[in-house]
Order: sequence, then C-alpha cells, then structure tokens
Amino acid sequence: QVQLVESGGGLVQTGGSLRLSCAASGSIFRINTMGWYRQAPGKQRELVASITSGGSTNYADSVKGRFTISRDNAKNTVALQMNSLKPGDTGVYYCNAFVTNRRYYDSDYWGQGTQVTVSS
Repeated sequence: QVQLVESGGGLVQTGGSLRLSCAASGSIFRINTMGWYRQAPGKQRELVASITSGGSTNYADSVKGRFTISRDNAKNTVALQMNSLKPGDTGVYYCNAFVTNRRYYDSDYWGQGTQVTVSS
C-alpha cells in the first residue's frame, strides 16, 4: 500500500502565494508521474500540473506562468508553488501519484486533499 500526505493549504488573499507539498510512503519501487489536481465546489476534478520522473512538466492553461511543480525523486515528494493566486484557484487540491510497487504492480494513488481558498 502507498500513502500520500499533503500539506500547505490555507487561506490567502488575491495575489498571494502558497506552497503545497506531498510526500509518498509505503511499498514503492518507482513513482512515475506525480501531479496535483483540484476540485472547486460543483465542478469536476481537473489537472493543475504534473511532472514525470524525468522532470517533464505539464500545466493547465489557467495556471501557466503562475504555478510551478517540482519533485524530489530521492525523497518521493512533489511540491506545487502557487503565485499570483486568484479566487478561481479556490478548491480542494489533491496530490496524485502513479506508482509501481515492490511487486511491480502499477496503481494510481490519491492524497486526502488540502483546501486552498483565495479571497478577493
């Protein structure tokens, strides 16, 4: 089993910054893609940013130039630096990891979610 634990959410004013962190632990052989998703009230969960084990990144158009995703493969962690936050960034942010476990079985894992609220 693999666990993802997130931290760093909170309340911030428009234009402010927050940094989210996520640490993976458990039966891990290799973590492939890691990413952050968010879900606003009444909306579907959407991809915010993802990063491969080789460091290739992908961002939603709405966050390009404002958010930066990074990871530490040695520590099995991923972070999301969010700058110039807008009220539209409000939502629950979920960490995601596609993991090959020690039995070489691939699975998708999710964190419990952390609330980000941007006030206008």
